[in-house]
Amino acid sequence: MLTYIWSIMIILGIIFSILTGGISQITTTTIDSAEAATTLVIQMIGIICMWMGLMRIAENSGLINQLSIKLAPLLNFLFPELKGNSKILNYIATNLIANALGLGWAATPAGILAMKEMQKLAEDKKTATKSMCMFMILNMSFLQLISVTVLADRAAAGSVDAAIVIGPGIIVTTITTIVAIIVAKAYERSNEEKIAKNKKLKSTLLFRKGD
Repeated sequence: MLTYIWSIMIILGIIFSILTGGISQITTTTIDSAEAATTLVIQMIGIICMWMGLMRIAENSGLINQLSIKLAPLLNFLFPELKGNSKILNYIATNLIANALGLGWAATPAGILAMKEMQKLAEDKKTATKSMCMFMILNMSFLQLISVTVLADRAAAGSVDAAIVIGPGIIVTTITTIVAIIVAKAYERSNEEKIAKNKKLKSTLLFRKGD
């Protein structure tokens, strides 16, 4: 869907520029933007490589596994369906830890593996389970201690104090995480109550038909 949206926007932009006589500006802007993007990527490589290296060291040293064990009580509360499934919980823990460090690109592989394993356990392969929904919500709203991408962008843009956003970022993402968990759990409970009522209603109707 996003591919179609962006394609339509680009095509409409080109058509509008031709009609208004601004096609030369598109050519100039495209070249300038490509140059700026290349420069930004080169400037960000060092910071990203450093954090990726630290993440790999933490993984190889067993630190990730230790943190996963520490997170076990929280994960068992958030994902009661997966309690005792250390394989999936490790994937989830790795994803959340990487997200907390602002390493979204490192979190993605673990997140995909977690989703694949949860899909195997789902009775209805076309419907997301409670655990899958909770994981998706956390993946989008989880606490972020250090936003590496934002820091890299600010540093590359010449910010005097690139790290000044860390404090506000922690406050905001803490709030989003708490709200996300509360809303998800409330919805789960509401949905379970609806399912229980429907089952009770069906059993009542069947009993009456039997009479």
